[in-house]
Amino acid sequence: MKKTLPELLAPAGNWLNLAAALDAGADAVYFGVAGFNMRAGAKNFSVRELPKVVERCHARGVRAYLTANTLIYETELRRVRTLLTAAHKAGVDGLIASDWAVISLARELGLEVHASTQMSVGNSSAIVALHALGLRRFVLARECSLADVRRIKRELRARLGRCAAEAVQIEVFAHGAMCVSVSGRCFLSEHSTGKSANRGACTQPCRREYAIRSDDADQEWTVGRDYVLSPKDLCTLPLIEQLVGVGVDCLKIEGRLRSPEYVSTVVSAYRRALDFLGRDRGRAGWRERLAELKTGLLAEVGRVYNRGFSTGFYHGKPIDEWTHASGNVATQRRHFVGRVLNYYRKAGVAYVEVLDAGFAAGDELIFEGPTTGFFRQVAASLRLEEQVLERAGAGQKITLPVGRQVRAGDKVYLLK
Repeated sequence: MKKTLPELLAPAGNWLNLAAALDAGADAVYFGVAGFNMRAGAKNFSVRELPKVVERCHARGVRAYLTANTLIYETELRRVRTLLTAAHKAGVDGLIASDWAVISLARELGLEVHASTQMSVGNSSAIVALHALGLRRFVLARECSLADVRRIKRELRARLGRCAAEAVQIEVFAHGAMCVSVSGRCFLSEHSTGKSANRGACTQPCRREYAIRSDDADQEWTVGRDYVLSPKDLCTLPLIEQLVGVGVDCLKIEGRLRSPEYVSTVVSAYRRALDFLGRDRGRAGWRERLAELKTGLLAEVGRVYNRGFSTGFYHGKPIDEWTHASGNVATQRRHFVGRVLNYYRKAGVAYVEVLDAGFAAGDELIFEGPTTGFFRQVAASLRLEEQVLERAGAGQKITLPVGRQVRAGDKVYLLK
């Protein structure tokens, strides 16, 4: 059984989410630059920001992976070279790619290439062929089961030899949205709206409710209405010890379009699960303690954006794992309730203008800003000048202690 823990890879669609991932305990983050990545709708980063992104990651001991995994056209090759040259100069630790033009150029520049799940790598023969071309990490097709992963690892040892096989890294998705199409190779959005999923611009027509009609000879009737193309989200917390047990090298969390609290909550949950396994797996009673931990972690990830949870293909084809509601079924939402006016460093106190419905002592708040990043804070010791408040209302300007520095203009949200 593999003794080392897999890398925990977190999404970073913007600066706030990057800060959330770093604070939550990610071992690595993946991010895109405008254009050429599968989340065109994310804020993403600019080429000029690449050095700062990598520097911030490396300062925390975290690896930085750039995604450039869309299809590339002839007219874009010069721009791709500019991007990859900048990525190499910035010191990115890996490039997630699927187009052979990107892979070839990355290898020419000396960048480490990770085969994107868009390549649908699902067997040892494909890995051996790509290995011969210099690739060492492979994001497996999402249709692979745990048994498939185990067989792939075994076949790689037989075909490459133990030492070479150990250098091959197997990455799998652990949490987040699942696509109804094979490895995300979908043409529905392009067909219906002209915006291609394979270029990172999916409009997600699969998430809509559809009327199901039967056409029998000259008669037509509606069978029903349902979300027949919308899968639940992947969540592997129920089988986290099995993923570790088969020897995967990286667990990837999907979500570059999600909020900072989503990134923080989900990354933190998987961090705690992995740390438990690294510390306690094999000790007396560890399975019972892990089961208790997972119950709590599942409740936590259920509070942030999700469409219901499924373990995906890991235990076989998910026959009936479809959503039955539109969009988010999270048990907790955030509400904008204020803005930071000032921060008093010596006292560790924020001066906040309360907006909307306000909040009470004991409520859980979120502070976020472009420099501050993202963090949670339980509201306590609310003061309006010298008056102690149980609840702060709209229009009041109050002070409250905070656990880290905030800045004027930072936004305050209430979680409930």
